[in-house]
Amino acid sequence: MSYFLLFLSAFGAATLLPLQSEAVLMTLLVQGMSNPFYLLLVATVGNVLGSCVNWWLGLKIEHYKDKKWFPVSEPRLQQAQQIYHKYGFYSLLLSWVPIIGDPITLIAGLMKEHFGRFLLIVTIAKAGRYLFMYGLYLGLFS
Repeated sequence: MSYFLLFLSAFGAATLLPLQSEAVLMTLLVQGMSNPFYLLLVATVGNVLGSCVNWWLGLKIEHYKDKKWFPVSEPRLQQAQQIYHKYGFYSLLLSWVPIIGDPITLIAGLMKEHFGRFLLIVTIAKAGRYLFMYGLYLGLFS
């Protein structure tokens, strides 16, 4: 059950939902009842899959940008596209960062970033974040 809870929190945290998977991961690590390797794997897979949902939404979102209910103004959408165009797929290395990471993955889909490259870079970024969290748990940075 703990792996499923971690997966859901990691998946949701990677979407535009305001969830935190780090707290769930750290709690499960402290409890010591789950294998740390599997916890890191489940958190990474869940978080990457959530980012893939954002990428897919980004692919489809352009069809709705002229609708009244669309939540982002045309100038803000263009600004985001310009920033992504300037930094390109390297900006996906920041996909793990709270607040800005989720929109970056959405814009990557909007900019029609190649899915294989997207998946590789986002997986590196997300796994790196969870490995860092594990390092904090182990006390490697104190």
